[in-house]
Amino acid sequence: MSNKPGRKNPLAAAERADRNRKIAIQVGVAAVLVALVAAIGVGIAMRGDDDEDLGAIPSVIAGNPTASPGAAPVEAQDPVASTGAIRVGNPDAKVTVRVVADMQCPICKLFEEANGQVLADGVANGTINVEYNIASFLDQMSTTDFSSRSANAAYCVTDTGVDKFQSWLQAMFAQQPPEGGAGLPDEKLIEIAQSVGYTDPGIAQCVTDRKYDKFVQAKSKKLLDEGIKGTPTVFVNGEQVQTREALFTPGGLAPVIAQAAGQ
Repeated sequence: MSNKPGRKNPLAAAERADRNRKIAIQVGVAAVLVALVAAIGVGIAMRGDDDEDLGAIPSVIAGNPTASPGAAPVEAQDPVASTGAIRVGNPDAKVTVRVVADMQCPICKLFEEANGQVLADGVANGTINVEYNIASFLDQMSTTDFSSRSANAAYCVTDTGVDKFQSWLQAMFAQQPPEGGAGLPDEKLIEIAQSVGYTDPGIAQCVTDRKYDKFVQAKSKKLLDEGIKGTPTVFVNGEQVQTREALFTPGGLAPVIAQAAGQ
């Protein structure tokens, strides 16, 4: 069958239109979330108005050893000065990717679906290390403070190591509850942790007790003070990534990382 010059493929055109429409929706929702986070910032400030009152300090911040056989101990951070980031990967990698996300944020789920594997592969091959800030900006989008509870759960699972943390993120976003509902119950958070290999019995108690809630609130406020206006916010070697193609198209972050690595 011959192809006539200038003849458009209707299927390809439809696919492009659908892709552009989805990206436009993503950007539109992201703009709404930016405004929502700004409004919720007042509530977070009221809940965590004293940065020195951090409550219990997560092991991933305190510098306890990881659970990975042969892995070096996690580098201790200054709990007060730190952003609360959960660090995954080789700290000496050429590229540092920082991801600020909220487990209730649907746009964060889209980012994870597009680039979660890119980040996991980069950690696995030693190209990058990733700093995850799991924020509690969106408690008002559930009736059970799911945003805070899931951020607390992030620190609970990493008490026993960060080696399965990216798998945990993938599983959590895959089962992200709809906005405006009750969120996932604690029992489900524990089940998801166990499904990816976080089986330490102490995790369940940490989740149900909301052990790190004060820490979560203080570090979420610190993110707002830093100027973070919405989620996801992504940086590569300190430079914020702002193009929708890099953030939301499958594998879109890979060329940004490759450029930063000098490849």
